[in-house]
Amino acid sequence: MAISISVVLLLVILAVVFVRNGALKVSHAVVCMLLGFCLASSSMAPTIHNGLTATADIVSTLRP
Repeated sequence: MAISISVVLLLVILAVVFVRNGALKVSHAVVCMLLGFCLASSSMAPTIHNGLTATADIVSTLRP
């Protein structure tokens, strides 16, 4: 568990640095994709999924 959290944390830091630089290259996109796969296999996946689902439900109920 500690190793996967370290990898996720490292990939989050790399993704933030890449986005802040303003130039998202192919290598940066690969890092972001790896971050997604690591998050999906971590214990945080159900929490992230529930949060995104709740946000989508709230947005879908809004009327312009």
